[in-house]
Amino acid sequence: MTAEQNLVKLKKKVRQRTLSMNSNGSDNPQSQIKIGHYILLETLGSGSFGKVKKARHQLTGHTVAIKIMNRDKIKTLDVVGKIRREIQNLKLFRHPHIIKLYQVINTPSDIFMVMEYVSGGELFDHIVKNGKLNENDGRKFFQQIISGVAYCHRHMIVHRDLKPENLLLDNHMNVKIADFGLSNMMKDGEFLRTSCGSPNYAAPEVVSGELYAGSEVDIWSCGIILYALLTGTLPFDDESVQILFKKIRSGVYSTPDYLSRSVADLISRMLTVDPLKRATVKEIKEHEWFKVNLADYLFPCSSQENLNIFDVDAVLEICDKFNVDEETVQYSLSTGDRHDQYVIAYHLIIDNKRISEAHNRIKINDFFVASSPPTGSFFMDISSPFHGLKEHPERMPQLKDVSATLDENKPSESQHEAKKPVKKAKWHLGIRSQSRPQDIMNEVFKAMKNENLQWKYYNSSIYSLRVRKQIGTDRFIKIGLQLYQVDQKSYLLDFRCFEPTNDEQKILDEHFSNTNEIIQHNMMEFFELCAGLIGSLAR
Repeated sequence: MTAEQNLVKLKKKVRQRTLSMNSNGSDNPQSQIKIGHYILLETLGSGSFGKVKKARHQLTGHTVAIKIMNRDKIKTLDVVGKIRREIQNLKLFRHPHIIKLYQVINTPSDIFMVMEYVSGGELFDHIVKNGKLNENDGRKFFQQIISGVAYCHRHMIVHRDLKPENLLLDNHMNVKIADFGLSNMMKDGEFLRTSCGSPNYAAPEVVSGELYAGSEVDIWSCGIILYALLTGTLPFDDESVQILFKKIRSGVYSTPDYLSRSVADLISRMLTVDPLKRATVKEIKEHEWFKVNLADYLFPCSSQENLNIFDVDAVLEICDKFNVDEETVQYSLSTGDRHDQYVIAYHLIIDNKRISEAHNRIKINDFFVASSPPTGSFFMDISSPFHGLKEHPERMPQLKDVSATLDENKPSESQHEAKKPVKKAKWHLGIRSQSRPQDIMNEVFKAMKNENLQWKYYNSSIYSLRVRKQIGTDRFIKIGLQLYQVDQKSYLLDFRCFEPTNDEQKILDEHFSNTNEIIQHNMMEFFELCAGLIGSLAR
């Protein structure tokens, strides 16, 4: 046996030893196999060119799923492009209902994709086990699926293989879209032809081998999924592939009587044979059945759309990842080319911040309010959705049954019954508005641009900003902006002063003789910056 053959044999033994694992996932140090910082546990599933194992991060203890793919097998099966696409797309995606890719580890023999672990199994198994779902439960899943699909399409990615087997459930029964191996990039003026995906979920233009733009085939698949969720069956099915394709091309299916007219209408719009007449994501979002109990975080509004205002941190992150200068990135952003790699990366970063902020808002639920007013107080209506919540420190009392006039001769009954005086609102430095939060922040971004200010998001929220203005060559004035909800209709834009850094403090010490002068100077700069910003907002 030659040295080269011995080396190949040794590599195979090492790979087999690396991938082998006791089925019970023992934590015995002698049986643990490590890949990077991850300890491999039991096998979750196997495929034609690899397997998926459960793993635990050695330092944090977090559980992940690791997809292990043998390089020789993926070359033999000619799926290198499929794997590359899945890695490229998942690396960029950050959405609460799309599976996350944390890391890719390469070895000479294998590729390890470290991914988000979800413990609820496939949506397919859930349907098989529980049968058809009621419309409320099915709607929740469907809304999450459409949110993830819309995110993909917004970033010019079409999945092309949406089916319940590729929709995973976490321990909170939330959907996670997985398996982007057949996904493709949509480009203006170009069409796709490849017939891929599962036949039962494939659109008529796909099974007919016709050209298609991309997004419409995902909409068809989502229509099939919605039908399956609510009926437990498929609208188009047959053992013969030829007959199945004929049924799909005809677009004729039966609608059970127990489906409401509203959802039956939505399904029919999605399962329209003509892709040009098929429902779009926008039309699905506006459908009456879809809008019921729709969570705000699923479709967060962008406060920066149509504005030539760029997030400084996002630009710097792109510069770091792509090793380019700020001018190059800003030029790409100013062109508005959706297919530019810097533009795509920028919007993915911004979307990540926006979706995280909106998703967390559901959990926090007005974190700055927490207890009810005194018993018998007329400051808050008990029927109000804010009943039982503590007011923001600068919040105006919310009066109940108060006269709309200032006529002291005609006081309302509630004024006679009141036993406690109305609290005076605290003084505040800020701006109150009854506009929508997104509209308020739009004006704030414009004003900051007019004042040549720099800013970044705080806690991934567009409603909490850290703002600075350069003074000279080595010092900045820094303030914080926070948008609060004052009551059901009003919002308060609050201003906060930040202390100078140690280096800035040294510069101030050189120019002022005592601490009081420094404090007064900082306050005046703070007020001047706030006044300039408020003046710009008022114009």
